[in-house]
Amino acid sequence: MVEVPEYLLKRAQAARAKAEAAKSAIAQAGDSQLDKKAAAGMSASGMPVNAASSSGGSQATGISSTLSSSSANISADPPGTLGGMTGPVGHTQRLLTVVKSGSIQDVKSKPQDKVHVWPHLLAIEFVSALVITAFTLIFAMFVNAPLLQLANFNQTPNPSKAPWYFLGLQELLTLFHPMVAGVTIPGVALILLMVAPYVDKNPSNAPEDRKFAISLMTVHLMFWAVLVIIGSFFRGPGFNFIFPWQSGLFFEL
Repeated sequence: MVEVPEYLLKRAQAARAKAEAAKSAIAQAGDSQLDKKAAAGMSASGMPVNAASSSGGSQATGISSTLSSSSANISADPPGTLGGMTGPVGHTQRLLTVVKSGSIQDVKSKPQDKVHVWPHLLAIEFVSALVITAFTLIFAMFVNAPLLQLANFNQTPNPSKAPWYFLGLQELLTLFHPMVAGVTIPGVALILLMVAPYVDKNPSNAPEDRKFAISLMTVHLMFWAVLVIIGSFFRGPGFNFIFPWQSGLFFEL
């Protein structure tokens, strides 16, 4: 069974004390109203209160009838009032507090979609780094990839290709002016990638909720991947367009 929180116990004690104080105030108000009605009844009958002890049997009879009539008037008051009084003091039922559903069973840790960087993220990154390092070591043991000889400016290789991560830029240089291929197109792509988080502010990680950002990144990656593939396998001597199944591969690691 779930333990009741301490703050709810304190709130219940305070409400109980407040209710007891209200009850005592109602009782005191009832006594004072009874005394006032009794005094009013005696003054209406023409007898002073302090003269009751020195009066005869007829006067005592008048006092008793006055008291009985005043008590009858008090008992005849409608429910929720005491001696003709209305207001907070005369209420027989009061709303102490409103407790929301489920607040008794307080859940200390609410579920959320955020985790701490340590150990969740850093542990995954460390394991990924170990896997990539092991893969690179095994790949280097079984694949022969020696360094080429020193560059000879009298004998330029044909075709002369940039590393694979620059082949997209080299492919653009064959199609456009150097200013357009080297500055304008890459600059526009970088600006679009920087503006994307401010255009699509949806915090959701679901692909169906991030259509704009995912589409923009997919187009960017596919555009650059196509340029790298063309530069790697479809460019021969003189960096001319060829078919690899006809002229062979001009690609080196």
